[in-house]
Order: sequence, then structure tokens, then C-alpha cells
Amino acid sequence: SATALLILLATVGLGVALGVLPRAPVNRFCTAPSNQTGFLCDDRVTCIPASWVCDRVSNCKNGEDEQEKLCGNLPHSLPGYLVFLCSNPTSWVYADQRCNGMNDCGDCSDETGSLASCPPCGREWWSCIPVHHEYCSCIPRRLCRDGIQHCLSWSDEYNC
Repeated sequence: SATALLILLATVGLGVALGVLPRAPVNRFCTAPSNQTGFLCDDRVTCIPASWVCDRVSNCKNGEDEQEKLCGNLPHSLPGYLVFLCSNPTSWVYADQRCNGMNDCGDCSDETGSLASCPPCGREWWSCIPVHHEYCSCIPRRLCRDGIQHCLSWSDEYNC
């Protein structure tokens, strides 16, 4: 009986190794640089930002970030943790584009929407209602006092 058990374990191990038997799904969630949602490569060390997945550039050594089963029907073929759904039901962005200060959804739902749950503007940002929708509720402080109105109130030119 011990021999039969060893043969069974060896057969299952060989089947998994050769890809004959299905492997358990690999958890590829990781935290990329700057605390961004990431995708873990096969080497189990490299963590790339979510927005690098399916960008037509192989960022993982084996190209697993560009495989057809992952990229074939975007965003539906992506794991849910890589996707942020915008308020507009036809729009989505990668999870690492949520709360990055930019209006990636086009309606600011990735920055100010209830599902985004973004923290308030950080030290490098100025809080205002911008004229241009490149930003949503904060502008980078480097745009303060640059002679161009970014906030409806002109606070970026007079108060910032």
C-alpha cells in the first residue's frame, strides 16, 4: 500500500509538471513600486505595475504579462484586482491608475468617485476645481504660479 501511494504521488507530480493535470491557479497579486497594484511574474520575484499588463511589451521574463488568455478580451480576461471600473459602464482603467491624480476615466470617477476612495491631495498637490480635465480635484504644485489658470478660482496663481 505504501508503494501504491508513492506511485500515485509520483504520477500526479509528473502530470502536474508536464501540464497534463491542471495546476492550481497562481495568485499573481503583488504590490509594485510606489504601493501600486501589481502583477507577479512567473519568477515569483518580479512585480510589474498593473498598467504594464497587456500593453504589448513583455515585461515578465517569460512574457506571461502578454499571454492571449490574459489579454484576449480586455478587461474581462484580466483578474479583477487589475481593473478599476469607471462610472461610465463602458470605461475602465488599470487599478494602478486609480488615485494617481490624473483623470484617466474621463469623468474623474477614478479620482473623486465614491468607488475610487482616494485620499485627499498630498503635499505635492494643490486642491482646487481645475479648468482642464487632465486633473480632477488637485493639480501638481509645480503648476502653481506658472502664469496659466488651472483652477476656476485662480487659486493656483494667487494662493498656491
